[in-house]
Amino acid sequence: MSKPAGAFEKGLAEVADNVFAYLQPDGTWGWSNAGLIVGDNESALVDTLFDLRLTQQMLDHMAPHTSHRPIANVVNTHANGDHCYGNQLLASPEVDFIASSSAASEMDEVPPALLAALVEGAGDGTLGHYVRHAFGAFDFNGIEMPDVTVEFTGHHQLDAGGRSVELLEVGPAHTQGDVLAWLPDDRVMFAGDILFIDGTPIMWAGPVNGWIAALDKIIDLNPAVIVPGHGPLTDLDGVRALRGYLQLIDQLTTERHAEGMALADAIRDIDNHIDSTPYSEWSDRERIVVNVQTIWRGLEPTFASPDALTMFQMMADNFAAREDQP
Repeated sequence: MSKPAGAFEKGLAEVADNVFAYLQPDGTWGWSNAGLIVGDNESALVDTLFDLRLTQQMLDHMAPHTSHRPIANVVNTHANGDHCYGNQLLASPEVDFIASSSAASEMDEVPPALLAALVEGAGDGTLGHYVRHAFGAFDFNGIEMPDVTVEFTGHHQLDAGGRSVELLEVGPAHTQGDVLAWLPDDRVMFAGDILFIDGTPIMWAGPVNGWIAALDKIIDLNPAVIVPGHGPLTDLDGVRALRGYLQLIDQLTTERHAEGMALADAIRDIDNHIDSTPYSEWSDRERIVVNVQTIWRGLEPTFASPDALTMFQMMADNFAAREDQP
């Protein structure tokens, strides 16, 4: 019997017959979800986790299902490390790593060693505090990324031990190469980070219309159960909630850009507006800094986005200001 929308306990949750979500509360930075599709004689894994320890824990939980039906394919829904840094534990000649070509090209952009150095070198200021808050629970040492062995664009049909899995490229949106994993016979969707539930999304790539179109794709397919990249199991209500957030941020940013408002003032003003909406209760509110800038870049092609470290400093300052509020 499948778990209902809203289920969010750590570990495996069966969402259809021999189809499992692996859930990691609380769904904030790095605490991502994954999936297991068990076929007749082999299995497919949708995403690994942010470090080797967590990925090994997940594989141990999955062992009763995979010991006689081993994992033959690993699908990475995108290139962020919390969805692929555990790949090396599956590396063997018998396992294919599958990702969109755009995701594969992004996987080297933020190597694990860079995050390890960022955490280890974090100082005592707002940035150091924020980096430890976001990434301090993870161990990025000793991680080596195996190559993607199957790249695709648009669509890839995967046979997972006799089970049909459609891999649908819907990026650029959250990242350049986002992919949905859709099981039409079971009406189960593994959405990767196209879907955050009860948490503020972060739009590294955009455009915002591309992300909204990806959510519309999920709505059109009408899954019964959706496994988000972060947060509890959901249904179409969760998809519509995120769609509403993106539409609102897009509208507010476009209006302030048209008024000639400075970017920093626009971010502050939009953030204040969110206080009066249901989205104010979502975690990771500081990601609005990145979201507004990504939309701003689409409105003003000559605008140069700050580098990643500057973005994190801006989020850190926003986070610190919120912590200081009574």
